[in-house]
Amino acid sequence: MTPHAGPSGGAREPGGRSPEGTGPTDDDVAEAEIVDADADTGADAVFYEANAVVGDELDGLATVRRERDEYLGALQRLQADFENYKKRMLRQQTEHLERAAEDLVSKVLPVLDAFDLARAHLGDGPELSPEGKALVAGSTLLADTLAREGLERIEDPGAPFDPTTHEAVEHTPANGTTLDGAPAGPIVDEVLRAGYRWKGRVIRPAMVRVRG
Repeated sequence: MTPHAGPSGGAREPGGRSPEGTGPTDDDVAEAEIVDADADTGADAVFYEANAVVGDELDGLATVRRERDEYLGALQRLQADFENYKKRMLRQQTEHLERAAEDLVSKVLPVLDAFDLARAHLGDGPELSPEGKALVAGSTLLADTLAREGLERIEDPGAPFDPTTHEAVEHTPANGTTLDGAPAGPIVDEVLRAGYRWKGRVIRPAMVRVRG
């Protein structure tokens, strides 16, 4: 059989192979193109796989950040609720202690009234007996101690009558006029029993006789 002529007119060996010393054949070129195509396909596969991995990592990072923000927000809300709870409990405890102290002081007021009656009966002169002096000293000590804690005595004869601090139990007519000619009063003519404020709040009004 006669050998086929190649592209340059030379003879070709069977199977499309060129004789030794000639250039690449069509089969060689085709094989090279297949190899290049396989290489490109492999590179694309690696690229797509790398992109998928990076995408998964980014999605995972976004999820972690979202969960972190959720946990941080929950922790901040929990801390705020705890702070509010502590403030509420402290306020309730303070109010409870203040009410307890006010109740105790209210129970002591009759004792102060008894001291007032005793001092009014005994007087304050130097002729007081040792017992009388001890009673006056004890009543003064008790009143001063309560005053330091917030007890204020309401005993203001001659002051304008104030229904929020005075309880009128007697009334006498006005005995004069003011400088501008208006009738005088009503004013506190006499305090029959002292009133008290505890930390600025009236816990017992003064029992008074009102004039005018």
